[in-house]
Amino acid sequence: MSEQAELREQVRAGYAAAALKVTQGGTACCGPGEVEVDESFGAGLYATEETGSLPAEALAASLGCGNPLAVADLREGERVLDLGSGGGIDVLLSARRVGPAGRAYGLDMTEEMLALARANANRAAATNVDFLKGAIEDIPLPADSIDVVISNCVINLSVDKPAVFAEMFRVLTPGGRIGISDVVADDTLTSVQRAERGGYVGCIAGALSFAEYREGLATAGFTRIEVTPTHQVTDGMHSAIVRAAKPTTVPLTLEPVAAVQAGSCCGVTACCTPAETAADPGEGTASPASTGRTLEPDKNGV
Repeated sequence: MSEQAELREQVRAGYAAAALKVTQGGTACCGPGEVEVDESFGAGLYATEETGSLPAEALAASLGCGNPLAVADLREGERVLDLGSGGGIDVLLSARRVGPAGRAYGLDMTEEMLALARANANRAAATNVDFLKGAIEDIPLPADSIDVVISNCVINLSVDKPAVFAEMFRVLTPGGRIGISDVVADDTLTSVQRAERGGYVGCIAGALSFAEYREGLATAGFTRIEVTPTHQVTDGMHSAIVRAAKPTTVPLTLEPVAAVQAGSCCGVTACCTPAETAADPGEGTASPASTGRTLEPDKNGV
């Protein structure tokens, strides 16, 4: 078994055990036995008014290092994908925010977590949710099908983070965005030093540095990238919120130069046909007909 396959199996087995523990009436933690349970992880990072009506099992299975919904700014009717959805706490909260016209998807590779999440969705009577089995490096959804990707302390567990970033970019609609909580390391810490502070399954050894996170997202094509620490998890390791957006691309077709007749330019930034005039010649305007371009509003507002 390769090192990557071995790490993936360790993660799967660890979180399967956490799900079974919750099913049997216990409380999970981020990487069983790996990280001391304190205010840095778990349901305590959510406001009481958010979680008050959720099933107890969803709260008990909360393994995150933050609250991605606090930065995702979800809106009515949006489609949301939670990577590594675990017991379903963020999916259920997302489903409330996007309302009946929206949809919240949870993706997890662990059968035990998926079973727990589906049971929690039934307890919460949530009808606009779907839980999918799969790897976050190979998301089983079409391109341009999701408005917002969220994740809570999961990307650090991936053995192929460039693939995760590329898949997030692929499934997002143009103008879509990410709102992620994750563990991030100081730029000065080497991979060896990160491993000294905690295990891979415990959300520590596999963490990217701040610079690595920004670079990885930029390489995948994201813009408006922000990686902001919120609180220290252990020495040199922080819970952080990560924001970024997929650019909105607008096809632009310009008329051939020969088609622009003399005297038709009536502004410094646009050209008009002979029948058009600019409302403000100092600024210049062009209708969609004169540029060959169709402008669509950005439904995501980013």
